Amino acid sequence: MNLKAFRGYSLHNLRKDVLSGIVVGIIAIPLGLGFAIASGTDPATGLYTTIVAGILIALLGGCRFQIGGPTGAFVPVLLGIVLQFGFENLLIAGFMSGILLIIFALCKVGSLIQYFPKATIIGFQSGIAVIIFAGQIPNFLGLHDIEKSEYFHLNMKEIVGNLQFLSSYSILTALICLGIVLAIPRLFPKVGKLSYLLAIIISSVVSSLFFSGKVETIGSIYGKIPSQIPMPQLPEITVDKVMMLLPSSFIIAVLVGLQSLLTARVADEMTGVKHNSRKELIGQGVVNMVAPIFQGIPAAGEIARTVTNIKNGASSPIAGATHAVFVLIVVVLLAPYASFVSLASLAPVLMVVAWSISKKEQFAEIVKEKSSHSLVLVVTFLLTVFTNLTIGIGAGLGLSLLFYLISKVKAYQKQVNNAL
Repeated sequence: MNLKAFRGYSLHNLRKDVLSGIVVGIIAIPLGLGFAIASGTDPATGLYTTIVAGILIALLGGCRFQIGGPTGAFVPVLLGIVLQFGFENLLIAGFMSGILLIIFALCKVGSLIQYFPKATIIGFQSGIAVIIFAGQIPNFLGLHDIEKSEYFHLNMKEIVGNLQFLSSYSILTALICLGIVLAIPRLFPKVGKLSYLLAIIISSVVSSLFFSGKVETIGSIYGKIPSQIPMPQLPEITVDKVMMLLPSSFIIAVLVGLQSLLTARVADEMTGVKHNSRKELIGQGVVNMVAPIFQGIPAAGEIARTVTNIKNGASSPIAGATHAVFVLIVVVLLAPYASFVSLASLAPVLMVVAWSISKKEQFAEIVKEKSSHSLVLVVTFLLTVFTNLTIGIGAGLGLSLLFYLISKVKAYQKQVNNAL
């Protein structure tokens, strides 16, 4: 933990940190459940990840305001790994990504974040937003028995082919939730940050009272959520598994690094307090090595929760630790009640989150440039959506490098011509 954060620390700061941590914890609970389900894992894994990541990032991270946990950026990658290799191998890939992050930190890779092409970042973030949004359409429509694929177009084909089985009760539940999510911040700004949780609770209660047995819930699909953290258990790692999962673990590590350092940079701009990128990567590395031992999925710094933490007056890592402890208390005391949450209530929340992370304004601006950056953006976006994130990022970086080399060659030729 950064001790500089506690210089001049007072009881007033402590109260602000604790209150901010509770608010962020309330936000983190539905997102942890939702991101875990969208990633093809048990909803409880999202809560375990929130608890482990929240505490360890507070203790070991390089940004005093950083809130760690499961994020939307991982959804397509984790879903692809689960569908292809299974949950146990996802845990191993997450563990390996933690080791890679520590290696990145020791090699001072964090300083290279400023050189990562903006068009590539916007492209894959927008692509991720589309995948998350589209992935919630089945829950919104009540289509829970359709086959999931790691490919966007196959999922869309499956949804269209099963539209005759949609549930009007699920749609009504989802619309109630969506209406509350959109209305509360406008009508009651002071509790706007609680809109996700309130919307899920109210719409799930309405569903259970008036549509009992007609809308699928977390309990009916996944069973009851345990009211305790699982005992630590290291997944069985073999050389064959390491070689098989190395590409996946590498892309997870890159995503964790990018997401966490970009979030830390936003926190720097909001607070004027500079983060330590090397320490941040080491902290994230430890998080992603420890989380799988407790059945947790990969985690990173999350921008919306970190910004909320800052806006609520947090001044030290105590806020991040408080948010994790709050989630732990909720799991211990209230986990059985989470089984009654309807999946149709989670869908609109994740759709709104997808819309908020879509980078639509920056996307439109870069496309309007009609430059090489526009081509990099569109290629990265389309390949992320229709193939996978690894290919999308790889193609974006490759194209960016190609255009950079072409510009250098043209500049050299111009110098030669001027000299002649």
